[in-house]
Amino acid sequence: VNLVESGGGLVQPGGSLRLSCAASGFSLDPYPVGWFRQVPGKEREGVGCIGVYDYNTWYTKSMEGRFTISRDNTKNLVYLQMNGLKPEDTAVYYCTTDTPSGSACAGRYRNPPVWGQGTLVTVSL
Repeated sequence: VNLVESGGGLVQPGGSLRLSCAASGFSLDPYPVGWFRQVPGKEREGVGCIGVYDYNTWYTKSMEGRFTISRDNTKNLVYLQMNGLKPEDTAVYYCTTDTPSGSACAGRYRNPPVWGQGTLVTVSL
């Protein structure tokens, strides 16, 4: 049972990246999926999440309008499309069956939540 993120890399400011989150050993169908990010030495920060019913989404204010989360249950995948990237978006990005505090992404809660190993996104010239 695990999640694997991919798609990270180096991108220039203003550029775009699409991260993927692939589940293996279990189905994502019943669970909301969250994205978090963390800069070394700083606290982990919630990015957003996507629910199960009507695929409702929620985003942290600073990312709303730039980031889009989607899911393809037929492929057991969740995506994080990031546009208009800024240097301050540089971080390791994680997907998880957990959701950010205060978010409203509906679905069954998996206990304990499953976390991926993270993928590094670097925004720089």
